[in-house]
Amino acid sequence: MSDIVERYNISKQHFWLHGPRTGPSVEYDAAAGMYNVHGYQEVQDVLADPTTFSSDTVRLTPKGLLPEGEEVSLKGFITQIDPPEHGKLRKLVSSAFTRKVVADLEPRIAELTHELLDAADGRDRLELVTDLAYPLPVIVIAELLGVPSSDRALFRKWADGLFQRDTKISFSEPAENRAAEMEATMRPWREMTRYLAEHAAERRKHPRADLLTKLVQAEVDGERLPDDQVINFAMLLLLAGHITTTMLLGNTVVCLDAFPEQQDRVRADRSTVPAVIEESLRLFTPFAAVARSTTREVELAGVTIPADKIVMLWFGSANRDPRQFPDPDVFDPGRDPNPHLAFGRGIHFCLGAPLARLEGRVALNILLDRIGTFRTDPDDPVVFMPTPTMTGVSRLPLLR
Repeated sequence: MSDIVERYNISKQHFWLHGPRTGPSVEYDAAAGMYNVHGYQEVQDVLADPTTFSSDTVRLTPKGLLPEGEEVSLKGFITQIDPPEHGKLRKLVSSAFTRKVVADLEPRIAELTHELLDAADGRDRLELVTDLAYPLPVIVIAELLGVPSSDRALFRKWADGLFQRDTKISFSEPAENRAAEMEATMRPWREMTRYLAEHAAERRKHPRADLLTKLVQAEVDGERLPDDQVINFAMLLLLAGHITTTMLLGNTVVCLDAFPEQQDRVRADRSTVPAVIEESLRLFTPFAAVARSTTREVELAGVTIPADKIVMLWFGSANRDPRQFPDPDVFDPGRDPNPHLAFGRGIHFCLGAPLARLEGRVALNILLDRIGTFRTDPDDPVVFMPTPTMTGVSRLPLLR
């Protein structure tokens, strides 16, 4: 990976991309005040035990790292909710992501891909993120949710404000040191909350055949969802529903640029496109880490973790564990099996994974049809997102 790190100027914060990792699979980071889990099996063990390793990490966030003096609710964020409430909320939208519903979107995804590439014709280069990898999935999820896809510039501004952070994760840093960062995060949060609240209020008056109407009308245990749950659920679907595919598609093209022999192979045999996407998910895992909190003292890989501690699961490292993946730094679409953890595992397995895979497959096939050899420009370099827990490109110019 050393050549790739230098070629794309990958930050040291993305340590899992900097070659084989040394050290234990579970270790305590005193400076950050949390435990890091890097091993594949150990990450799986945590994901399989939501009772001990809770998704509710907000309860352990130090005072001062959450805003005060205003109403901020995380209700409805299923990524922060444990059973049995988690299952009830997940069931509300699962019908929107069934195999048939997702498969029926393929013609629309293909149509949008061609339209977006048509709009970029006539230029000497394609900026993959702005021209295709961002707008394609955001239009699809906006249409499903029922908000105007023409507002996608707003969505990108909010997503960048929430995710484009180069700050190292810490649960022990003094709150006053994080005040500016917190305010920068809260601005897009407030704007997005107001935006979705307006659309939710409109759906109550004028229901439509969309996912936002379904959330507004949904009942759990005989009661309608509170406003904050509807808004937060919609926010999560809108954000997670596009950013994963944006990273997936950009990362796959980067892999084919970095490994031209694999690009030649997939061009010659399109049946390998799904395997190429899966291997890119393993090698450049989009959401490279998620957090859990312990509800009791537990031993993991010989390390005793006390109750009420933050545990960071590094999918990026686990997907490079040589105990599970031989030659883990090699981009090998022929891996079989390839049980990567890019979409998680267990009860929180990514609800939109089938949609992300479909969007990636359709878009990559059309790119291979319409664009010659994928080549990045050394004079206009690829830019990776600075966020320590995410692996994705924010800029990817391709020469035509």
